[in-house]
Amino acid sequence: MERPSLNIHTDLILGCRRQDAKAQYEIYRLYSKAMLNTAFRIVGTRADAEDVLQESFVSAFKNIDSYREEAAFGAWLKRVVVNRALTHLRNMQRQLFFSEVEEEPMIVDDDPLDEVSMELEVANVKEAVLNLPDGFRSVLTLYLFEGYDHKEISEILNISESTSKTQYKRAKDKLKELLKSKMSYG
Repeated sequence: MERPSLNIHTDLILGCRRQDAKAQYEIYRLYSKAMLNTAFRIVGTRADAEDVLQESFVSAFKNIDSYREEAAFGAWLKRVVVNRALTHLRNMQRQLFFSEVEEEPMIVDDDPLDEVSMELEVANVKEAVLNLPDGFRSVLTLYLFEGYDHKEISEILNISESTSKTQYKRAKDKLKELLKSKMSYG
């Protein structure tokens, strides 16, 4: 006996392929919160994440025929969201470059991070992750929060596996630095 939830899910995808607004709404309702969180962890602001979410669903519904059911629909949709979020970051970087906005100088702490036990609130960690440079945040988010391995990250970001691993290590180091700084001044 087949599980009804699988049939309903399959029916919704078929409805989306027929441009059925009710099926599209139901898919949106089922996945929007998780996909918003994914977008937010990559782009760093709620407004940008909401834009990415909307663009992702428009793209997913427009290109629903490219979903071949080789992977779970949620995984396919997450890939769409991740790609849109990364495109959004690249576009933002181009805008910053062409508008000649100067970045604040990065303060480098020469003191090595000691291995003290830090009690941190979740909010502090989230804030520190959002303060990571875009490239670091992207790799860290894809690896830690989205569960991609370095090979998959290298394909998504069009970088080498070793670059992914290096960015991940640097992101962790920078995150430790931000958290240590927060504890010193907080």
